[in-house]
Amino acid sequence: MEESERIWLEERIVDVLKTVYDPEIPVDVYELGLIYRIEVKDDYEVEIDMTLTAPSCPAADFIVEDVRQKVDALAGVKGCTVNLVFEPVWDQSMMSEEARVELGFD
Repeated sequence: MEESERIWLEERIVDVLKTVYDPEIPVDVYELGLIYRIEVKDDYEVEIDMTLTAPSCPAADFIVEDVRQKVDALAGVKGCTVNLVFEPVWDQSMMSEEARVELGFD
């Protein structure tokens, strides 16, 4: 896979991640800073490390599966694995400026 193709696919992945929401928060998982790593491998498999705003999030399964399904459905992606991680622990400083304004933190 050429680097330009990898970058293009990563941009599409970010676009689709911006359509995934925690049902209790009106900001997408990408802008919330819940996506820690996106890796597009040479075989077009995608691996994502993500976290949640709280380890006991009742919507965890829904959110993780939504991420997996939406990325997996992208043209060019052969498969997607989502790893739910809790290190480092998420905090509000990880949110984008846009998310902070939306949620009234700025």
